[in-house]
Amino acid sequence: MRVVGLMSGTSFDGIDAAVADIELEGEVLKLRPIGTLDAPYDAGLQDEIEAALPPAPTTFETVCRLDTRIGQAFAALAAEAVERHGGELIVSHGQTVFHWVDDGRVEGTLQLGQPAWIAERTGLPVVSDLRARDVAAGGQGAPLVSFLDRLLLQGRPGTPAALNLGGIANLTVGTLAFDVGPANALLDAAARHFTGARYDEGGRLAASGTVIPALLERLLQDPYYARPAPKTTGKEHFHARYVDYGDATGPDVLATLTRLTAQTVANAARVHGVTELIASGGGVRNPTLMAAMREALPVITSDALGLPAQAKEAYAFAVLGFLTYHGIPATLPSATGARHASVLGSVTPGSGSGSPPRVMRLG
Repeated sequence: MRVVGLMSGTSFDGIDAAVADIELEGEVLKLRPIGTLDAPYDAGLQDEIEAALPPAPTTFETVCRLDTRIGQAFAALAAEAVERHGGELIVSHGQTVFHWVDDGRVEGTLQLGQPAWIAERTGLPVVSDLRARDVAAGGQGAPLVSFLDRLLLQGRPGTPAALNLGGIANLTVGTLAFDVGPANALLDAAARHFTGARYDEGGRLAASGTVIPALLERLLQDPYYARPAPKTTGKEHFHARYVDYGDATGPDVLATLTRLTAQTVANAARVHGVTELIASGGGVRNPTLMAAMREALPVITSDALGLPAQAKEAYAFAVLGFLTYHGIPATLPSATGARHASVLGSVTPGSGSGSPPRVMRLG
């Protein structure tokens, strides 16, 4: 089955699309990457998303408008992907705007991007809202990419871990997965504060700065880092106002935040005896951040294993949606903390596509 996976992460800079042929042969899942596309959010939409995120107040009108505009943006990229590569199923993660965590327990999660726009534009069925069912089963709703990570890591020597460097850094080690802490979320916020730019391109400002020890030590005291896995976080915690910059310079703040991400990832990896990191996500394009990572552990990107680092999450959601469409549970309870594995998400029928196929089960 040819599946198009759509993903926008906590950096909310745009949408990734990954097209793959996916099939089940007995208990073996086969994925063949076909191609990837990406599209930035237009500046107006990106500004609207940022303005609506916590700790800012918002309205139901704003939520409705964002749900429609994000859905239309996802639909446009989905249509382009299908035109270039074909497709039989669309899987849309949507845009996370809130992850409700109360004393370490996830009570709810909200992704916007109305799937009806995608189904109407492409005529194909759409699997969406993939996180909520895991939350309802007592899980964190994340990191769902751990399902694909586990397959990717099988057979590698030592204790490898998959690291995703999006707005938030998350780690998968064996059957355990969790959000480590901030990655691009705080770096991008600092870049906007000091320069007006969306991000520190190539990590150049960070490379020119010097770590501020007192600021780094203060940031490392956040109780989140000491919580046991499974755990998740997001921009409702590590938001644009999280860091008090004081009178520090932009380069020094960015150098410090780069070190914060590298150190918290390294600390978490050491706890679990990790011998190698397989990195993916937007952060792999930041050579300053990657150099800081490599000071602690050997790091390669998922490209070396045949899975494009910039689109790994989109491929992961293509897999999850494929399994959902065939009625197969697609979570690792040990990774999310759920009581049981669940069939994820909801299906929006395409034009004349009828109902999803009857339930298939592994084994």
